[in-house]
Amino acid sequence: MYGHVECLAKRIKKGIETVDGVEGVLYRAPETLSEDVLVKMQAAPKDDSIPEISSPSDLADADGFLFGFPTRFGCMAAQMKALFDSTGLLWKEQKLVGKPAGFFVSTGSQGGGQETSAWAAITQLAHHGMLFVPIGYTFGAGMFEMDSILGGSPYGAGVFAGDGSREATEAELALAEYQGKYMAGVVKKLVHG
Repeated sequence: MYGHVECLAKRIKKGIETVDGVEGVLYRAPETLSEDVLVKMQAAPKDDSIPEISSPSDLADADGFLFGFPTRFGCMAAQMKALFDSTGLLWKEQKLVGKPAGFFVSTGSQGGGQETSAWAAITQLAHHGMLFVPIGYTFGAGMFEMDSILGGSPYGAGVFAGDGSREATEAELALAEYQGKYMAGVVKKLVHG
């Protein structure tokens, strides 16, 4: 809505690209809200260089995933849920089985569901037989920083968006970049030995 997930995604991609032999590609879930509603909500313009996923079948070509989404009442936003809901044929044909996946999120407040949104989204991975790859506390001391507001959790990177005007901090962006590098390492080990 306000570009926070996109901002994290770009830093995640930067982290992915630090691992030799692994490529990060950004896609956007198809928008479910009308243009009129987006204007009324004062949604930020979308980066045209990031294409929407044209078909759920596009997911079958990837070796791994980091799904990012804003939260709505402790769950993924409807746009991401609609994307997962459209993957029935992939589920039937077992096209995503064994593929590693993780999450990163944006919430409006500190109690807005950074962990519960990821936790609820794990069901999507489980039904596809995908491997959930959390970052745990592998980021180190940065995960325990208490001097400033910091999004993210052992489930993945995160940002607190507030009313949409708060920008991601460098600490939140560093965690996102780390998650990209971490996941790229996992994908490389699983897929490329």
